[in-house]
Amino acid sequence: MTVEEASPPPVEVDVFQDCWQAVALFSKLLTQWRVGVAGRVGLDYNVMFRFMDRMTLTHDEFDQLVEDIGTMEAAVLDWPDKA
Repeated sequence: MTVEEASPPPVEVDVFQDCWQAVALFSKLLTQWRVGVAGRVGLDYNVMFRFMDRMTLTHDEFDQLVEDIGTMEAAVLDWPDKA
């Protein structure tokens, strides 16, 4: 079996324009999960805040982005792991 045959097909999703900033930031954080003996426990928010400090955000945009990332984080943590 080749790598191509073993790899899942790419998934394309549409992202609403008002969600794009949160999706882009979340994709940068995919390697920043804190993990314990039972698996993922959450994102490393220290890294997230470092990324966000480099963005030009108003206070309201900052707060909304933290909330959006938290929503996506919670969805991932609720996702059942593959056996």
